[in-house]
Order: sequence, then structure tokens, then C-alpha cells
Amino acid sequence: MTNIKSEEQINAYDRPYEEELARYPFSLRTWLRYIDHKQNGISSFEDVCNIYDRALKELPGSYKLWKQYLDLRREKLKGVHPLSCRDRYLDMNSLYERALVLLNKMPRIWLDYLQFLTTQPVITLTRRTFDRALRALPVTQHSRIWDLYIEFSQIAGPETAIRVLRRYLKLEPQHVENYIDQLIKLEHYDEAAIKLVTVVNDADFKSVRGKSNYQLWQDLCDLVVDHCEYIHSINVESIIRSGIKRFTDQVGLLYCRLAMYWIKMGQLEKARDIFEEGITTVSTVRDFTAIFDAYAEFEEEMITTKMELAAEREEAGEKSMEDDLDLDLRLARFERLMDRRAFLVNEVLLRQNPNNVSEWEKRVTLWGDNKDKVVETYTQALQTINPKKPHGKLQTLWSQFATFYEKNGDLDAARAIYEKAVKVNYRNVNDLAEVWCEYAEMETRHDEFDLALQVMAHATAVPRHISSNTNKNPHLINFHDESLPVQQRVFKSLQLWSFYIDLEESVGTVESTKQVYNKVMELRIANPQVVVNYATFLEEHQYFEEAFKVFERGIDLFGWPIAFELWNIYLPRFMDRYGGTKLERARDLFEQAIDNCPPKYAKPIYLMYGKLEEEYGLARHAMRIYDRATTAVDDKDRLEMFQFYVAKATASFGIVSAREIYEKAIEALPDKDVRVICLKYADLERKLGEIDRARAIYGFASQFFDPKLFPDFWQTWHDFEVQHGNEDTFKEMLRIKRSVQAQFPL
Repeated sequence: MTNIKSEEQINAYDRPYEEELARYPFSLRTWLRYIDHKQNGISSFEDVCNIYDRALKELPGSYKLWKQYLDLRREKLKGVHPLSCRDRYLDMNSLYERALVLLNKMPRIWLDYLQFLTTQPVITLTRRTFDRALRALPVTQHSRIWDLYIEFSQIAGPETAIRVLRRYLKLEPQHVENYIDQLIKLEHYDEAAIKLVTVVNDADFKSVRGKSNYQLWQDLCDLVVDHCEYIHSINVESIIRSGIKRFTDQVGLLYCRLAMYWIKMGQLEKARDIFEEGITTVSTVRDFTAIFDAYAEFEEEMITTKMELAAEREEAGEKSMEDDLDLDLRLARFERLMDRRAFLVNEVLLRQNPNNVSEWEKRVTLWGDNKDKVVETYTQALQTINPKKPHGKLQTLWSQFATFYEKNGDLDAARAIYEKAVKVNYRNVNDLAEVWCEYAEMETRHDEFDLALQVMAHATAVPRHISSNTNKNPHLINFHDESLPVQQRVFKSLQLWSFYIDLEESVGTVESTKQVYNKVMELRIANPQVVVNYATFLEEHQYFEEAFKVFERGIDLFGWPIAFELWNIYLPRFMDRYGGTKLERARDLFEQAIDNCPPKYAKPIYLMYGKLEEEYGLARHAMRIYDRATTAVDDKDRLEMFQFYVAKATASFGIVSAREIYEKAIEALPDKDVRVICLKYADLERKLGEIDRARAIYGFASQFFDPKLFPDFWQTWHDFEVQHGNEDTFKEMLRIKRSVQAQFPL
């Protein structure tokens, strides 16, 4: 075909384009306009293709021309079957090959060509063309080719897919999971397992599917267990065991997978060993339950299978002693496994926390009447538990151990246990005190009271070796000093001394009991209840003066406010004992009590003091005490004290004597209490007929009563003036009311 058509072939519409191309044969725009003119006109497909061919001969490196031409030719082949029109497809392939001679760096041309080839039954040609594309294009463009290449390889066949993916991994190693999936589809399980092992051992691997390292481990375990007969290149057991060490929260599942591996391999005894290892080493109940359930299911299935075989032999009239013995052995083994479950769970919990006292107690209970095992368990527990970190009460475990020997009649062994128990350095002092108390209680249960007293005397004795920092002064030993062993601090345990006191009161003598009480007071560890108990004990044995001295020692020891409670017990008991026979001594006691007494505690003591004077002394002394009380008590009690004082003074010296008290109260009390006192004072004067004095009191009190807040007061004064006043006094009352109302804000 010539570049320029002859005059006869050129029609009038094409002539301008042909003439321009004759002058400018390398003008891309002119060629494109000419092609556009042909496509929009009535020209045939062959004419358009001829124009493209002519243009490409002049401009063989034009991407635009080639792209349009190739798209046009390929569009024409749509719907055409590649086998029935093989020649047309081969022409199209040749056309792409021509284009790629100069455009081999254009990924779009390659992609279109490769896409076109994938629609044809030419797998080898397509694969080689993909390889040529990868060699021709720069590596930055390879990802576009590989997407199509991998898609093609999946269609071409699994073997091709594997080989293609294997090459692709060199460029994109993170897509190894697709490669592994393809290997599994092809049943290349051994190679898939090797690749998966490489993946899970790579700490830097990031799954494109978002799987965690543990999920990849699970995939590996499932692969090697489900297809164990195909795995030859790796050690499955070592891989799963490494997973057990690595994923401590999934130990139970991994043990089950390992046992299942050996079951599928036909090594049943090995699988049983794995189950046994699992239930005796895991440290969580969840893992134990998973392994135990799988173990029990395994044994049940084995027994069921053996029983079915035995039934078949019986039907056939055959006998096999060996098989029957094996079945009996398996049944016994399964029964023992079920019996061990409680012990195994207990062992799991103890592995979790060997210092768990309650679990050791449960283990003792599980052994029941097996005395040897009970003793062994107690011994093991007490050797295992850290005395400073017990979870529960360690002292209870020691006591239960001793009680076990006691119930079996071996008191000497029980005492030996207690002697060991009191030497343990417990977490706190009260734990050791409980052990000593249990020791003494055991002796009392067997009526060995002297031994019980000896035990308590030993327990409460001041230790021989006291730190040099304390200069060997027991008073300087701090009960809460954690740097000292509990044995050096237990003599200051009030719990221990309280038990000792109860024991002495029950089986000891009065003198020995007094000695114990005195020792507690000397060590300055007594509380108010101990003081009261000591005094009560002495009173019960007619040692009244000593009892009163105990109260005084307690008051000196504790001071206020605890002294108030002791005075409240001491003073009534003293008065009940002596009444008025020792009045001066009683007065001295009351004076001691109110000396330095805080105002909030003064009221009950002053009332008792006044009552003493009323009953055994002089009335004026009582009034003087009540008068002192009005200034000594707390502010909230002062009004009540004044009212009580008024009542007592009125009863003893007449109603007139209350005037002085009311006037003093008005001066001393706050405004809110003055209102009450003024009303009572005015009412008193009205009863005495002192109308002018009552009116003066109302006038004085009016300054404290806002007419809006206290209308009752003004109504009372109003009624008083109506009854006893005149016009002038009533007007004066109204004037005062207006002036008072003006003083208070709205």
C-alpha cells in the first residue's frame, strides 16, 4: 500500500486531508483528524484500518495511535469465539507484537495484550508473554502486571498458580498466605507446613489478612494435626510444645492438639501420656477442663470400641483373655481418672497459688479417712506456704493439723505441732496470738488447766533477746514494728492477754489473776474494757479499794475523752459503795473529775456532783455546783443547765430565788436561748404579780424578736397589755414593735 493514494482513489471529501498529509506526513494531529473524519463518515472498517496502518508506518512510536488502533481492532473481536476465528485472533496478537516492538515500556499496552491473551486457549504463550512483560517493564510497574498474572495462574491450573506465586513472593513476601492456601489446595501439606513454620517464626511478619501470630499458630497446628500423615519435614511435637511455652493462655488447646496428633498417628499410649502431662502441669482451671474433657472422651471412645469388639467376639463364640483383660484395664483406668478429677482440680489451683490455705484445706478434706495422706498433705502445705504471703489464715491450718492428732488421741503429737507453730514468723502478731490461744484451749478441753496456764505464761513472757535499740525495755517494743519477728512482739498482743485473763478468772486464783491484770496495765496495752473488767473482778471479790485504784490508774492512763466513760462508771460505784459516809473523799473525786474536763463531757458529772450534795450534803453546796456548771458545760447544754438550776433553786429556796439565776442566764446565753429565758422570766414575774417587772422584761426581750419571724411573742405581750396595761402602756408596746421592726432587714 502506498502512502499517498492515486488521484482516482481519492474522493472529494478525503482530498484536503491527503494533500495536507503529502505536505506533512509526520503530523500526528492531521492523521488523527483524518481518522476521525473516516470514522464519522461512511467509510468501511477496512478503510479506517488502512489509514491507521499508513499512519503507523509514518509514526511507528506513537502511543496514541497504537492505543486507538488496538482498541478499535479488539472491540471488533468482541463476541467472536477464539477457536472458530483463530486467524483473526492471531492477527490481533501479531498487531500487539508489532506495537510492543517500540512501546515495550508502556504498561497499558502490555496489560491490554495480556488481558486479550487470557481470553484465548494459549496458556504457554500467555505465561511467556507475562514473563516478557515483567522483564520489559521497570520493577515499580510490576505490581500492575502481577495482579493480572496471579488471576490468570489461578485459572491456568494449581501447579501453574504455585509456581507463579512462588516467584511473586520474591517481590511481595507478605502475600505468603495466598501461597500457603494454594499449597493446601494442591495437597502439598508438607511444603505448606514448612512455609507456615517460617511465617510464625518471623517476629516481623504482618499478615495482610489481619491474623495475629497466635491465629497463624492455630492454622499451623490444624494443618499438621489434620494432615499428619503427609508431614515429614518438620517435628510436629517440638513445634506444638514451643507453642505451649509461647502462648501460656492457650496451653489447654495446644495440649489437646498435640494429643490428637498422636492419636491420628496411631500412637495411643503416647497420646495418653500427653493428656496426663497436660492435666498435671497446667495452671488454670479453663485449660485443665479442656484437657480433661478431651482425655475422658478419648478413653470413652476407646472403651466403646473395645466393648463393641468384645460383643462381636461373643456373638462369634470366640474368646480372647488378652483383649478382655485389656478392656478391664481400660475401664479401671477410666474409673480412676474420674475419681482423680477433684484432686487434679485442686492441684491446678495450688499450682496457681501455692499459698492458698483454703485449697490446702480442701485437699485434706478430699483424703477423708486416709490418715497417712492427711498428715502428708498437712506437712506439705506447711512446708510450701510462705508465712508472710498466705492467702487465708495460715494459723488455722496449723491448728487443724494439731486438732487432727488431738481427735486421734495423740496429745503429745498435737503439742509438738503447736510448739512448731508458735515458732513460725507469721504475717502479723495476731496470727501468732491465735495459735497460742488454740494451744491453751486444747489443754483446757482435756482438763489440763495447769498446762494451759503454763502455755499462756510462756506466750506472754517478755522475750529474752530484745534489740539493743530498745535498751532492753519492753515498753519500747512497738507492737506494729514489722522489722521485728512476731515472736518478739506477741507479748504486747491484747488478744493474747485477754484470753490469759479469762483463763485465770476461770481456773486460776484471785492473786494470779490480779498479777495478770497488773502486767497488762504495766505494759500499757490495756483498753478501757480491760480496766472496767479488772475493777469489776476486784469488786466481785470484795476488793473495793483496789478496784477504785484501778479506775484511777485507767483514768491516768487514757485521759480524756476515754476518762469520761471511766468516771461515769467509777463515780456511781463509789457512791453506791459509801453513800454519804465518805463525803469529803467523794467531793475530792468529783473535783478531780471536773478538773480539766472538756465542756462537752462536763454536764453529766456536774449533775452527779449536785445530786451527791442534795442527798448527802448541803443544798447551798448543790446550788453552788449547779452555778459552776452553767459556765463549765458546752454551749449547747447551757440553756438546759440553767433551766435545771432554776428548777432546783425554786424547789430548795423558793420561786424568788430564781430571779438572780434568770438575770445571769440572760447575760450569759446567746440570743436564741435568751428568747426562751426571757419568756420564762416574764411568766415568773406575772405569777408573782410583778406587772411592771414583767413589762420591763418584755420590753428588754423585744430586741431579740423580729415581728415577722416571732409573731407569737408579740401576741403574748399584746395579750399581757390587754389584761394588765392601759392605753399608754399599749401604745408604748406598739411603738417598740415599730422600732424593732425597723431594726430588722426586710
